[in-house]
Amino acid sequence: MAEPARPIPVLKFQFGPFVVDAAAGELRKHGVRMKIQERPLRLLLALLEKPGELVSREELRQRIWPDGTFVDFDHNISSCVNKLRGALNDTARSPRYIETVGSRGYRFVATCQPLPEFDHPEQEATAVPQSTPSAESSLRANKWLIAVALLAVLMIAATAYFLWSRARNQAATAKSRPVLAVLPFANLTGDAGQEYFSDGLTEEMISRIGQLDPQHMGVIARTSVMHYKNSTDRLDKIASELGANYVLEGSVRRGSGSVRVTAELIQVSNQERLWARDFTHQESDILLLQDEITRDIADEIHQILGLSSTPSIHSAQHAQNYEAHELYLKGRYSAAKRTSQGLHQSVEFFEQAIAKDPTDARSFAALADSYSLMSSYYQGSPAEYMTKAKAAALKAVELDDNLAEAHTSLALIAQNYDWDWKTAEQQYLRAIALDPNYATAHHWYAELLAIRGRFNEAFPEIERARRLDPVSLIVAADYAVFLHYSRQYDRAIQQFRTVLEMDPTFPRVQIVVSAYCEKGMYKEAFAQLEQWRKVDDSVWRWATVAYVDSRSGQTAQVQDALSHVERMNANSRVGPAPLILAYVAAGQREKAVDQVERAYAEHSPVITAIGVDPVYDSLRGEPRFQALLKKLDLPNGK
Repeated sequence: MAEPARPIPVLKFQFGPFVVDAAAGELRKHGVRMKIQERPLRLLLALLEKPGELVSREELRQRIWPDGTFVDFDHNISSCVNKLRGALNDTARSPRYIETVGSRGYRFVATCQPLPEFDHPEQEATAVPQSTPSAESSLRANKWLIAVALLAVLMIAATAYFLWSRARNQAATAKSRPVLAVLPFANLTGDAGQEYFSDGLTEEMISRIGQLDPQHMGVIARTSVMHYKNSTDRLDKIASELGANYVLEGSVRRGSGSVRVTAELIQVSNQERLWARDFTHQESDILLLQDEITRDIADEIHQILGLSSTPSIHSAQHAQNYEAHELYLKGRYSAAKRTSQGLHQSVEFFEQAIAKDPTDARSFAALADSYSLMSSYYQGSPAEYMTKAKAAALKAVELDDNLAEAHTSLALIAQNYDWDWKTAEQQYLRAIALDPNYATAHHWYAELLAIRGRFNEAFPEIERARRLDPVSLIVAADYAVFLHYSRQYDRAIQQFRTVLEMDPTFPRVQIVVSAYCEKGMYKEAFAQLEQWRKVDDSVWRWATVAYVDSRSGQTAQVQDALSHVERMNANSRVGPAPLILAYVAAGQREKAVDQVERAYAEHSPVITAIGVDPVYDSLRGEPRFQALLKKLDLPNGK
């Protein structure tokens, strides 16, 4: 008579996507192990053993602290429940798993399924009694078992080799360091006027986390992550487009003089939430709140990645005045719009911030960038704006010589206004050494290398900027421009078209028309001009029309387009760049060189590209043009 089967202890529980393994002390979601401390796990097991029933607080005390150790029980049990709810993505208000029953205790309210645990084959065999086979059938079964086992071994070996080979190939092509994306913090205040605050906090987190350990971890730049503000795309899709391994996302609430920030760190590969916390501070302590979040994230990331170095935050002179900090955030928010009104507003905010706190280096650096951008976008005299930009950048460096933004600001001024290539390069390299995750420093340094004809160095540098800022339109467009400057027209056109798919109205991408002309693709050039006309019938477009007419042999139409450009210049004095292009198109090289000399006299940023831009090729035989190239120490063509 066969012995009755031994009872098999329940060591696993399954509910929803979760499995709890009591023996291993693990909580898994979709098969992926989650981080959970021992006491919250004990609490969960106590609830799972009595699903649907009230488990009193006294029962939980005996289960979690059985040795009689004195603790602040009420505080600790609440802390355990909160941590457990955090791991399960559950809430007390709308519980899916754990319900609070007044002050008496807790109840597990979801459907729970016990899973038998088989540690050994003999356990599994005794779980279901079976009849004893005959000796012959047993022999046949053993042969089949041996054959199946051999086949399984071969399949496992083949699979293991495939996985090992794929992992080796992936490792060879993977980036040398993991990448984190800080997604835009959600504004939950219900007030659209508070967007500057949530956006500002996002930027602060990017800046500060980027300083933690730039040699071992990359952080995606602000311009790329802001592309996903209010996005409904899946997290894995966003992370894939950004090239991120980890994502930090959160929300901000403000009210009654306090700020509450909720943040969580997610590993993209398995959607596992590695860390989550709520932070609450008074508005006047917002700087302390930012420090607390950053340091918690730093500790967590270093544990996750197993880095041996100690995370540290660059000791920048951050604003200590709350009102000044608020004005700084408003200024960054306005400047990011890149419109004439936005840039002028940003200058006002930064100047107000400086008046509140004249020791904040970041406000001076940001002010310098706004003035530089206003000059580059021809919103006023380059001499006026760049002089103010230089004064602000120098003050930023004086206040904090370790601020990467300040050195990048100085570099841009030296490049676009002073044409001091050596100083510009030194300042870019200094900025990159201070903060290798600062995408703007890599981007603008790549531009310097390109206009100097050092393309072998420029392309690796712009690639670093693209990795840090993968959705940035200006970085993507400038990559195409550098390909155009280096006479790689096919690749340039392909990259321009990529940017056009992202935003067909982006101004910088219209340089594709010049690339089309170099390839003799006039049909495509005219089609692009027509698309351009629908959104902007500016002087730049008319100058480009003249250029395409000339290159395509439609000389009768060139004069008409040139007349449009000259009338626009008479009505409102435009920068020299469109006039140069129009005169080149009309074959009026003397007038074209006159405008180049005017750009030199005005310290216009357009002058920096004359050494490599194919548009200027017809002027390279002009003595005055050659003299300018020599004076500026620029290359003569590619």
